[in-house]
Amino acid sequence: MGVMKLVLVAFTLFLSACASAEYPLRHYDEVATRAATLVPEPDAATLGGRDAALVHRGQYLAQIIGCGSCHTDGALVGTPDAMRLFAGSSIGIAYTNPAVDLRPGVVFPSNLTPDRLTGIGDLSDAQIAGAIRGAWHISGAAGLMTMPWRSYAHLTDDDVQAIVAYLRSIPPIGHKVPSRVAPGTRANAPYLYFGVYRSGPALNVGH
Repeated sequence: MGVMKLVLVAFTLFLSACASAEYPLRHYDEVATRAATLVPEPDAATLGGRDAALVHRGQYLAQIIGCGSCHTDGALVGTPDAMRLFAGSSIGIAYTNPAVDLRPGVVFPSNLTPDRLTGIGDLSDAQIAGAIRGAWHISGAAGLMTMPWRSYAHLTDDDVQAIVAYLRSIPPIGHKVPSRVAPGTRANAPYLYFGVYRSGPALNVGH
């Protein structure tokens, strides 16, 4: 079998009344998903040298903004791996429109644990803060952000500092996610697409 291609449509699928209209992503399957609300607990040994209140606030913020929904393996398709919380996803997210590009560009949510080889262990606090706010991408591929950084950009400096402190405190997990896939290149790992479809009278003329 070829590479399994998954599509998650974030808000709506064709509101058109045209029952005979061809499904635009016939090469994709819609899947049910659930957000991963699980978050890793801080490492007790690491927490001893940190501001516990700051770390726990960061944990709270990471949970409500849904970091684990993408950055935990399996969470994007409803089966989060509790042994790899925040360790990145082997399921990718298309950053170009698969309705236009049969083989879209794909990024894979990064490992957010402090592992030095596959995670954020060697990044500075400023780099992590920049990635949260969308100014810098952890993979080094600027402009390929698929997370809702436009919302995260409004986090206060104190909130971002708390999230960074929390991510520093969780246990490191060695887990290398697949490399970014350029548009037009065949992906060797499954991926999905967050998209919004528009419909209306002007788009249904002649049907």
